[in-house]
Amino acid sequence: MGILTSVAAQAASAANCPGHPDAIGTSRTIVVDPRAHPVIGTMQYGKTLPLADREVVLTFDDGPLPKYSNEILDILAAHCAKATFFLVGSQARANPEGVRKVRDAGHTVATHTQNHPGGMDRLPFDRSKEEIERGIASVTAALGDGSAPAPFLRIPGLRRTDEIEEFAASKGLQLWSADFPADDWRDVSANRVYELAMQRLERKGKGILLLHDIQPRTVTALPRILREMKARGYRIVHVVPATPDRPVTPTEPKQWQLHPAPEMVATSRWPKVPKFASAGPAALPVPALSDLDWHTSNLGARASRRGRSVPLPLVAPWSRQTMLPPAGTLAALPVPARSIFKTPEPAGMTLLASFASRAASTAQARSKEVSSAKLTGKSRRHGHTTAAQPPAPAGHAEQSPQSAGATAPKPAAQAKRNGRSVRVAGLKKR
Repeated sequence: MGILTSVAAQAASAANCPGHPDAIGTSRTIVVDPRAHPVIGTMQYGKTLPLADREVVLTFDDGPLPKYSNEILDILAAHCAKATFFLVGSQARANPEGVRKVRDAGHTVATHTQNHPGGMDRLPFDRSKEEIERGIASVTAALGDGSAPAPFLRIPGLRRTDEIEEFAASKGLQLWSADFPADDWRDVSANRVYELAMQRLERKGKGILLLHDIQPRTVTALPRILREMKARGYRIVHVVPATPDRPVTPTEPKQWQLHPAPEMVATSRWPKVPKFASAGPAALPVPALSDLDWHTSNLGARASRRGRSVPLPLVAPWSRQTMLPPAGTLAALPVPARSIFKTPEPAGMTLLASFASRAASTAQARSKEVSSAKLTGKSRRHGHTTAAQPPAPAGHAEQSPQSAGATAPKPAAQAKRNGRSVRVAGLKKR
């Protein structure tokens, strides 16, 4: 039935576009109330327009620019497709005829601020407010018939803030985001714009497509996008604001969601229970032994059959009830004895003392080894002559002051007399 409905809608759209049998056409027009739904577009918000599956809303930003905007209008006219144009106030003031062309072609005229600031979320709120109001005033002046643009607003770059949203809602403006873009404002090819538009549309299944009518790549890619949409069974939907003479299209709340939960899902129909309610008596009865598992219900009988152990009375695995003293009765505790507070010297202190003495003795032994090593090295530097001298006899241990004060012969001179060579300070002398 859905396929038949889609084919019938496409046939009706093509029939409404005389001279263009291959046109995708406009399947229907929906009327929305901006005050009831102040924000739309799943790129930033949790809801979008009330579209059926495979329905698309075309939107164009940043115009009017005569060269490319007029070509976009011609392409849409050839396909009898209606769109929504978010016009920049300064562009409308410079090209008011382009604004009237959009209106006369039957498209929806909306606003896109006055000067298209790139970082509107970083501007002071007074400046953002001025951009919005001046943009509406410029487009209103360009229309020239006293009518105002549709109360649809899109922030440049989608850089919205909470203050901007509150201000737009207070003015009865509907803030539009999008459901998927085609990145035609980037430096990409027209073929890439087509691929992104179709890939993202297939992923979403429906929604608001964001394009720009001031880009040459969009002019090249748009005919191919519209033809491919028709080939794949998509339909174009036109959106207009509600007026006293144009009532709102009846919708259900779930239709404003991109993919509402199906009716077969329990969570979509059953109310959530925030808290569990306890029913029945607060105190549970004590279980009987017969309620136990067979592994623990006959422990005494199994023990008696073994013949080696004494059967014990069966004890319930749960804790027994303790008799508490009556309320108001103070429990008298004995006074603790002094011996409780006497703590013997821990064994760890003794071990630490032994470790300290052992470490001291080890350090003393190492210092002796270092001293002896230094003396040995010093004796080696003086040569083997000193080591070759025999020790003095015990009787001559005490020398006279004259002999003690005498100057010993130099090793080099003595070696010269002996006819031997020695090394002194790295030089060889004989």
